Amino acid sequence: MIKKIKFLTAGESHGKGLIGILEGLPAGLEIDENYINQHLARRQQGHGRGKRMEIEHDQAEIYSGVRFGKTIGSPIGLIVKNRDWKNWSRKMAVAGSDKNVKKVTLPRPGHADLAGAQKFGFDDIRNVLERSSARETAMRVALGSLARKLLAEVNIAVGSRVTQIHQAKDESQLAEQFNLKKLTEQIDLSPVRCLDKTAEKAMLAAIDDAKSVGDSVGGVFEVLATGLPYGLGSYTHWDRKLTTRLSAAIMSINAIKGVEFGGGFVSAESMGSQTHDEILWDEVTYQRATNNAGGLEGGMTNAQPLILRAAMKPIPTLMKPLRSVDMQTKIEKSAHKERTDVCAVPAASIVAESMVCLILADTLLEKFGGDTVDQLKDHMKTSARY
Repeated sequence: MIKKIKFLTAGESHGKGLIGILEGLPAGLEIDENYINQHLARRQQGHGRGKRMEIEHDQAEIYSGVRFGKTIGSPIGLIVKNRDWKNWSRKMAVAGSDKNVKKVTLPRPGHADLAGAQKFGFDDIRNVLERSSARETAMRVALGSLARKLLAEVNIAVGSRVTQIHQAKDESQLAEQFNLKKLTEQIDLSPVRCLDKTAEKAMLAAIDDAKSVGDSVGGVFEVLATGLPYGLGSYTHWDRKLTTRLSAAIMSINAIKGVEFGGGFVSAESMGSQTHDEILWDEVTYQRATNNAGGLEGGMTNAQPLILRAAMKPIPTLMKPLRSVDMQTKIEKSAHKERTDVCAVPAASIVAESMVCLILADTLLEKFGGDTVDQLKDHMKTSARY
């Protein structure tokens, strides 16, 4: 479903590091490692993160595709090294044997452990959990920052906020006209990336309560994008709809269980007259009285702010683990424990931003084209409608 750009990640949670390749960005885009690392740092923040974030200090190194600070049209290669590799070099060795390494045989309910081991015939769950770990999303954020930079060149901004953790909800509404860049700066100051301070306190308490009993909590986050022109995506085929592409991208993030756009599930219990956004004319351009559609109609952007929400389940690795069955002995025992977060909803919102950036950049290039950033801008000046 990605048409113009392609990306690939490789690497295990406790391996040497993560590798990423992004192909299809136009030439002439200014980019540096500091810009990428700023967004990697945002992913590492958040109340409820585990000990791993105290070890890692994610820094991306550009290996290819950039010369003298600008993209050159060839695939961009990135590497993020794992600092924790030095403690896992024996357990995760590329060569040698596993004779002296203890196998993981107690699958965690809610994780990829059992299904992955059954799929590939593994007798050691370590082969599954290393790649299925959310550690991989660090590279998605790094690659997504490149797409974000392209969007910024044409005044498209992408941000997010957490609206719920466990039962604590932020029900505050955004202003009709909001500056997403300033809003993001404000939200990033919150330890749970929440806009409402009262809700923030309740969210912090929910995370602390879960931690005190060895449990975990999930929540809901909202991703926003502004500055979008009409017609990204298409109604002409199912896989060209932007709703399709965005849904697949968000659902690919670890622990995400649901996605909605605009009014989402609330619209199922509303009347049509309460749901659809009336069309107005201000003598310059079309306007909408509301944005219940979340900026998407018929699978295309309608020049309103994009609004999507995603629900994240609680992390399945628990300090007080649930019941499981040993794959070797078939004896019932407590599930395997790894270092884990109590809550990663704030981090997941940053990963979601990055996935949205990649999809929007792809549809932007699909609609307007251009081998260079300047060509893209010229094409948009000629044909983009807002």
